[in-house]
Amino acid sequence: MKIMVNKGEFKDLIQREWIIANGIGGFAASTVTGANTRKYHGLLVAALTPPARRFLVLSKVDESIEFNGCKYPLYTNICDNYISDGYKRIESFEKKYVPTYTYKIDDISIQKTISMQYGRNTVVILYNIKNGNYDSKLTLAPIINYRDFHQVNKDTEFNLKENISGTKVRIVVKNESQTPFYMKCSEGTYIEHHNDIFYRMFYMEEEKRGFDPIENHAIPGRYEIELKPNEEKNISFVFSLEENIDEIKAEDVIKQEEVRLKKIVTDTGLINENTEDKELIEDFIITTDSFIAYRPSFGLHTIIAGYPWFLDWGRDSLIAFEGLLLKTKRFDIAKEVLLTFIRDIKYGLVPNGYSGYDNRPLYNSADASLLLFEEIKKYINYTNDYKFIKDNFYICLKKIIEAYITGIDVDDNNIYMERDGLIHSGTINTQNTWMDVKIGDFAVTPRNGKAVEINSLWYNALKIMEELAKKFETKKVAEMYAELAEKTQKSFNRKFYNSDKKSLYDVLGDDRIRPNQLFSLSLSYQVLNPAGKNAKEILKTVTNELYTKHGLRTLNRKDKQYIATYEGDSYRRDISYHQGITWPWLFGLYNDAYKNVIANTKEGKVKGELQKQYDLFVKNLRVTAKTMMYKEGCILSIAELYDSKPPYLPKGAFSQAWSVAEIFRIILDSKTEEEEGK
Repeated sequence: MKIMVNKGEFKDLIQREWIIANGIGGFAASTVTGANTRKYHGLLVAALTPPARRFLVLSKVDESIEFNGCKYPLYTNICDNYISDGYKRIESFEKKYVPTYTYKIDDISIQKTISMQYGRNTVVILYNIKNGNYDSKLTLAPIINYRDFHQVNKDTEFNLKENISGTKVRIVVKNESQTPFYMKCSEGTYIEHHNDIFYRMFYMEEEKRGFDPIENHAIPGRYEIELKPNEEKNISFVFSLEENIDEIKAEDVIKQEEVRLKKIVTDTGLINENTEDKELIEDFIITTDSFIAYRPSFGLHTIIAGYPWFLDWGRDSLIAFEGLLLKTKRFDIAKEVLLTFIRDIKYGLVPNGYSGYDNRPLYNSADASLLLFEEIKKYINYTNDYKFIKDNFYICLKKIIEAYITGIDVDDNNIYMERDGLIHSGTINTQNTWMDVKIGDFAVTPRNGKAVEINSLWYNALKIMEELAKKFETKKVAEMYAELAEKTQKSFNRKFYNSDKKSLYDVLGDDRIRPNQLFSLSLSYQVLNPAGKNAKEILKTVTNELYTKHGLRTLNRKDKQYIATYEGDSYRRDISYHQGITWPWLFGLYNDAYKNVIANTKEGKVKGELQKQYDLFVKNLRVTAKTMMYKEGCILSIAELYDSKPPYLPKGAFSQAWSVAEIFRIILDSKTEEEEGK
């Protein structure tokens, strides 16, 4: 994606972000202008205990070019009352595999390419300079820090200790117990600074979010590189936590990353010369890779739920599983991700996530364990690898079912099956569904009781166990699961349908119209009959009440608690998070529910009308996907949330795994169906 920069577009360009990841939880991210607008922005946010303990170590590199007696900044920084104007010298910005800036200063052209070394806490910058008619001097000033990426640093003294050898520099911040940094430039002279502080960098996005927007950084020194008239030169800068920095070549890192990503695209088998929306599909594939990370402590891969602030969350990772891994044929990594989440199963619960500081598993979820059944079913559908499932998962799946029947009270999950075969979960102060916001002890969306998606997933899990038991055990064992599934289904259909609102209760006794009811029609085994009248009424209600072009609202507009915009301080944002804000990933449920209803509808005229509506949904989604990927928010990614009223701005985490995975999956599935129909 190439953006040609108009000098008057600062207010728009500052909203366009980019991100690249290193496969171990670290990343580099900023805006098209080069100004950092979040405390999470930086050229090296390193995972000190991969993929966790993420620290900002290199905020940015401020470049300037000096010739004919004048000095021109290429950088853009926002301070209290000043914005430097380097963005005016940006001619274009492009991101395919890695981000590239092109600057034009009089008759000088500078191309800057940024890449991370895959699997390492290292970032490289390659400058290709075509000098003009004058002698010139390029100055590179690294701006560094050493702090948790959720914080800001107010220090006025960093007590840097530098060990300089030519252009190679070893830096320790504060004391020798801290992780040292290493940096080098391919040529030029390094000039050490002493207690040089960049004061009061301003993060406009943090101010919007109600957080402290002011930070101080350290400038350890600068590199100066002399250029002769009309000289063309490549200059590389490397910043790393790796001691062997002399072995790291910027050109090699950039080339290796491009080759790696191209191979991932090729290996999917999804692209050929006749592929419709070829560039969009390629870009989706490349983006999916950014969410895949390696956990050295497990020796397994996992899925990062979103950038910049999320780690691997059981629920999010499992919902993103098919789109990120199965659709792209990364079956070996898919196996590792499944093993990651079964590894720490406890009390019948799959971890809903891991602590960002000590990798401790967290068990605040009633749905992650049940989602595991669905993703295992999908893995089998793609691979037919029953042996892997039998050897590694079948006993654990049985234990999950047993635990849900007998009860799980750890961490106030309060999960148990009642006599009607339905699952009760949570307490008034517990949030263990995906609508999980708590403010202190206050649950914003209390969904304790019999939640519609938990029981849809429960029925689906029982039917999958029936299927697996037939293959791995005996008919008698399979019949046990079948009988319980039938009991659950009868109770569900008797109790959940709300004829007044032509929808399902979100939780028994709660008639709010929410998207969670789509789980009843979207899973491998549907607890609600997709051929029935109720199914069609639910689809119609969801479409009329919750549909937006970016996803589904989390609450219908007529509800008195409905909030359309995600803005303000932490409290205001938490209140609105699941009370009307649009989530793109919910389109995955909507898509699958629609397809299941169409597939099971016999009456020709009704089926044709449903198909027409579905085709329009997919057509519109393809257009919207291009807008989300190319024209708003983070370039080549999709945000966690969108406002539910014009101008429908992207909000939340700017690059979210399940948003990308589900939109990508829908586009691929509709493309396959069109090809099969030709």
